[in-house]
Amino acid sequence: MKKTLLLCFIHGFKGGDDTFGEFPEHLRALVQNGLPKIRILAVQYPKFETQGDLTKCVSKFREWLQEKIIDLEVENAAPSPTIDPSVRTILVGHSMGGIVAADTALLITSDKMIESSESSEIEPSQHNSLMFPYIQGVLAFDTPYLGISPGVVAHGAEGHYNAASSAFTQLSGLATAIWGTETVADASKDKKKPVAALPAPPVKEAPASGWAKWGKIAAAAGGVVAVAGAGTAAFVNRDKITEGWSWVGSHLEFVGCLMQGENLRKRVTAMMELHENLDVGWANLYTRLGKQAVSKNDGSMVGSVIGNQRTFCNLPKKKVRELWQEAINDAAHDETGAHMAMFYPKDNPGYYDLADAAKKLIIEWTSNDWYESSTGDETTTFSIQHDEL
Repeated sequence: MKKTLLLCFIHGFKGGDDTFGEFPEHLRALVQNGLPKIRILAVQYPKFETQGDLTKCVSKFREWLQEKIIDLEVENAAPSPTIDPSVRTILVGHSMGGIVAADTALLITSDKMIESSESSEIEPSQHNSLMFPYIQGVLAFDTPYLGISPGVVAHGAEGHYNAASSAFTQLSGLATAIWGTETVADASKDKKKPVAALPAPPVKEAPASGWAKWGKIAAAAGGVVAVAGAGTAAFVNRDKITEGWSWVGSHLEFVGCLMQGENLRKRVTAMMELHENLDVGWANLYTRLGKQAVSKNDGSMVGSVIGNQRTFCNLPKKKVRELWQEAINDAAHDETGAHMAMFYPKDNPGYYDLADAAKKLIIEWTSNDWYESSTGDETTTFSIQHDEL
């Protein structure tokens, strides 16, 4: 029977179809060369809203994946997709996409979700080896399974504060002139605090004489204001003004799992058990800053956090650490930049080493009896996009 390995890519928080760049096809070609007896396909899960309940997002993704796998099983004329599947899947997730991937694997093998599970941990005996779709491995890229490193905030907060403070200051004069009240910027002028790294809702260009002016008035008067991270200024979105803080809350709900320490540890424990008991591959290739990351020592907020392990993710200890591999970026100046540039060679000198490490892991996980039993025509060049599968 002809066998197929599907590499399914899942973007992270506020990501999209461009998150992985040309990486999916590059990795597919590398894996195909290393596993010539089976067909290797690469597909990206279409852009999805990274807001609301994470468990609902995982359920939707599972349904989507099942439909794709069923189509491939029919194409391969598999007699029994659950007992002897012709298709196995590697879930490849970037950032929060790695958590979606892990929760999907755990849902398929235990019919329990991390977020909704009432028990403190998922027992090994609850794993189901007759899974559909069959998950061969979960390959994560810079996924904060144990939360985001404190250095991300410490090294970036000063820049985030300066950008937001400047934007608020521009709005303060307008509000005072109209209402004669103290604005947020005025009240916090002498209170230097880092702002939350929340992405802003999409904004549309508007003529300066229209909504742009009203937007500034509404913002300064205490309307809906979102402060974006990564150096983006504070601004107002016309379509979101009636939604109030529900927009912010909805996105916080999606990433809220990163603030639930017990569930983070539970997920890591469950994935480790899945790896050991069902031989499901699991790894996290995490970014670490290299030559361009020089901590200042001038007493500033940035200089107060010094260390040679500047990573986007918190790192595990003990045996779990063996499954995590560092991916050094010698060009990135900060953790967030390295996190976003993983799949772009011009911004990540370690791109090709990253691709090679991913290839080796997938080949290692898939070099098994299932692979050896593959028969039929060998396929050396085959790639599909998410709208073709």
